[in-house]
Amino acid sequence: MRWSKFIISLMVVTMASAGAKAGATDDGDTIFVEQRQPSRYDQRIHRYRKQWAALIPTQFVLQNAGNMGALSAGIGWDYGNRKQWETHLLLGFIPRHQTSRMKMTMTLKENYIPWSFAMKRGWSIEPLSASLYVNTVFGHEFWKSQPHRYPDSYYDFMSTKFRLNIALGQRITVQIPDDKRKGSKSITFFYEVSSCDLYIRSKFIDSHIGINDILGFSLGIKFQTL
Repeated sequence: MRWSKFIISLMVVTMASAGAKAGATDDGDTIFVEQRQPSRYDQRIHRYRKQWAALIPTQFVLQNAGNMGALSAGIGWDYGNRKQWETHLLLGFIPRHQTSRMKMTMTLKENYIPWSFAMKRGWSIEPLSASLYVNTVFGHEFWKSQPHRYPDSYYDFMSTKFRLNIALGQRITVQIPDDKRKGSKSITFFYEVSSCDLYIRSKFIDSHIGINDILGFSLGIKFQTL
């Protein structure tokens, strides 16, 4: 009987001791993690990486005509609160017609898309896009300043090396479902009506030139990669 009382007392003491330790762990052993303020070095590295990440292209573009060649391809970036601004850098080519060789072109283009309206099944429409771009043609036939064979001040402010262009257009975009995305998350189809400084100047100095003579039509496709 004495042994049984001793064993029961030992079990009660052991259980009470275990309960006291568990309570101390739950209430008194709370772990605090100190949140350290980032150092100047960490802040500088973060800004450095963020600036380099902004250089990664987010778009791939294909476009024909538009006073930039028969076909142009390039990369682009979108930015702004609503991604309403775009910058495109395109390389294109002009096929050999009456000249001895094909010519390459390069275009720097800035787009502004003020509105975008969502439709059903992932489709959206952008009823207006406005573009301003500069393109150049590589080749000795094109000059930056007026050659002596032209009368004084005839092409004084013009250049055949660089063309300033303006364009207006519309777009329609389809979002690719998440489970079917590979290289792009959306595809945009667009058209533009454009003209350049040389054509607009010709219209002002020659009344016989019609509006259709100075406008060009262009089609394109844009892949949103990021």
